[in-house]
Amino acid sequence: MGRGGSWFASFGRERNQGTKLFCISGHVNNPCVTEEGMSISLKDLVEKHCGGVRGEWDNLLDTIPGGCSAPVLPIDKCAEVLMDFDSLIDAQSGLGAGAVIVMDKSTDIVQAIARFRRVTTWMMNMMNKMVTSRAPHQREIELTKQVEGRTICALGDAAAWPVQGLMRHFRPEVEARAAKFRAENGAVGFGGHMASS
Repeated sequence: MGRGGSWFASFGRERNQGTKLFCISGHVNNPCVTEEGMSISLKDLVEKHCGGVRGEWDNLLDTIPGGCSAPVLPIDKCAEVLMDFDSLIDAQSGLGAGAVIVMDKSTDIVQAIARFRRVTTWMMNMMNKMVTSRAPHQREIELTKQVEGRTICALGDAAAWPVQGLMRHFRPEVEARAAKFRAENGAVGFGGHMASS
């Protein structure tokens, strides 16, 4: 406050000025809460304040940059994205609360996203199918887009985005699980009729 608005606005890119509190948790060497200038790169934020990803940067699987209502970003996006509103929107995610969740390659990404969705019965049931390698019907997945932007509160969007991020960046893993289940159980696979229990 003592340094004034111009000083505060000197941090970050145009339209993304100021500082923000970031809470970085998950598979980092030193989880923390830190205040940092907007537009710092995600990689620099994790390395500067958390001592890097557990097992080095190449062990990173993905990051959720804005809390569990923001879509997940795979490692290639994490290496280039800036921690500001515009950069994260361009990467099809969001800054949200600035609660950065870092996941290394030991993570079962499908199980992780399913855990976030336990607050909504329909999405929880769909994610449980994915976790147990049973493929949801394509129409079930597309329903996330019917929920987004059509609810009175932001909970609908927050429930839909992580599932959309999972399918956008990790669809091959979901499909591989379904193919394995199909091979072992003779059930119909991903995108077709719902597999039997």
